[in-house]
Amino acid sequence: QVQLVESGGGLVQPGGSLRLSCAVSGITARIQSMAWYRQAPGNQREEVALISPSERINYADSVKGRFTISRDNAKNTVYLQMNSLKPEDTAVYYCNAAQYYWGKGTLVTVSS
Repeated sequence: QVQLVESGGGLVQPGGSLRLSCAVSGITARIQSMAWYRQAPGNQREEVALISPSERINYADSVKGRFTISRDNAKNTVYLQMNSLKPEDTAVYYCNAAQYYWGKGTLVTVSS
């Protein structure tokens, strides 16, 4: 059974940082395309960052230079380091594997 469990969300002030984690079980993250998505209230879910099995990385324009996706193969875990956070980054962040499996999400709130 495939499970993706996100953690690391919370309340942070504008300009602050958070690191999200996605613990993967049931599949090997290293050989999958792993991605982070987010969905803000009233908005569609959007892809934030993706890392392919060949380590090709893509970012949404809105987060380039601020967010970094990475993968720890030994821990079968994917991370999203988020710096210089803005109020518009407020959303539920979801981990995705192979464009098919989803976690339940973790809430990130950026507010003063």
